[in-house]
Amino acid sequence: MSGTRRGRGGQESPGYEDNPRRRGIGLATAVAALGGFLFGYDTGVIGGALIYLKDDFGLDDNGQQFVVGILLVGALIGALAGGAVADRLGRRTTLLIASAVFAIGGVLSGIAPGTGTLVVARFVLGVTIGISSVCVPLYIAELAPKERRGGLVSMNQFMITVGIFTSYLVGFAFSPIEGWRWMLALAAVPAVAMFVGMLGAQESPRWLINQGRPQEAREVLLGSRSVEEAEREVYEIQEAAKEESRWGWADLRRPRLRPALMLGVGVAAVNQLAGVNAVIYYAPTILQEIFGSSGAILSTVGIGLVNMLVTFVALRRIDSWGRRPLLLGGTAAVLSALVALTVLYLLPSRDGIVGYLVVVALCVYIAAFAASLGVAIWLVNSEVYPTPIRGKAASLGSATHWGLDMVIAFTVLTLISAIGESGLFALYAVLTLLGLVFLWRRMPETKGRSLEEIDADLQASAGRTR
Repeated sequence: MSGTRRGRGGQESPGYEDNPRRRGIGLATAVAALGGFLFGYDTGVIGGALIYLKDDFGLDDNGQQFVVGILLVGALIGALAGGAVADRLGRRTTLLIASAVFAIGGVLSGIAPGTGTLVVARFVLGVTIGISSVCVPLYIAELAPKERRGGLVSMNQFMITVGIFTSYLVGFAFSPIEGWRWMLALAAVPAVAMFVGMLGAQESPRWLINQGRPQEAREVLLGSRSVEEAEREVYEIQEAAKEESRWGWADLRRPRLRPALMLGVGVAAVNQLAGVNAVIYYAPTILQEIFGSSGAILSTVGIGLVNMLVTFVALRRIDSWGRRPLLLGGTAAVLSALVALTVLYLLPSRDGIVGYLVVVALCVYIAAFAASLGVAIWLVNSEVYPTPIRGKAASLGSATHWGLDMVIAFTVLTLISAIGESGLFALYAVLTLLGLVFLWRRMPETKGRSLEEIDADLQASAGRTR
């Protein structure tokens, strides 16, 4: 029968084509991924706003780095707390609260009368970004069918790039009037949309089972699985929860978790040590010398567009091409672009063709990063941990990301003053090379496998089951 699937005992369940709940899962993914959009917008918009607000508030290099970096301090705290919050309140409830705080923080940033209010608003936004960076990928990964998980989870990263690109467009649109307040305040619009959308979203089936609500979890799973698949998945999750019940923070020291933790934390570290957020936060500042204020912001629009388009291609292909080839190939291309930028900034002048080559190299860098490390960090951290401790363990990967991101935000302008742009890109190139070696040795292929199968294989790789 077209559009149906048969489960146990010949029962029919709605097929993919005519099952409204399947569309509901796609909608829930899209709404949750608005958290990624806000993540990208709030981190990217400061680059364009900084050119103007630094004069209004009289900020020197250290002041600028503090305004940028305080968001990362909050994000680090939010990432550490995010897993526990999501495990306690549920993924959906956590995202509802996060969307409300995003709206408040955006408005507060836009109306800030001075540096103090702006710093407080960006700190609050940072905490919310950190929490959502843990919760959004977890929520999507736990809701998605395994054959579509890579693309759906990567939707979060795609929306981060859409948010960054949108922030660059908004920055360019308001640059003629130096309207940095509008740039920051407009983040409230998608935050309200996310809040409204999450009101009608489903809860994660894995969280429901861990709360002793298997029938509700079964109903959620039947939205995108056949009866047989849903029953099998409920059984697998229940067995895993039985074996590994009552895990807490102290259990992260268990030897069986070491391979997953090393991988999740390692991918997060390589993601940041490649220097991507030096480009996201400070590209307008770096390019201002070459193109002027408006030209620098326009150049970053092109960089943001490349970032968004390549991420879209990667998320469409990651479930067929696999995680490992994209990650290794893209990281190698990131390394090549960093070497090119190192050489270009060694040249005595960046006028004319050299300036445009810098933009091309930055676009190659962003494209390669988007297709590899950009997609992988949130996907890997949502896939490799056992269900009962996935939230807390994923927090470590997110905390690593935000901690190193914070270091970068607080040091980029200082490093440029000390060793120049060429030295900065050379440093990131060396760190990326070390990261590539780590990924070559540690990164497994996880496409097309259930979360429980991935966990079992990582345990086997450690030579132990407990």
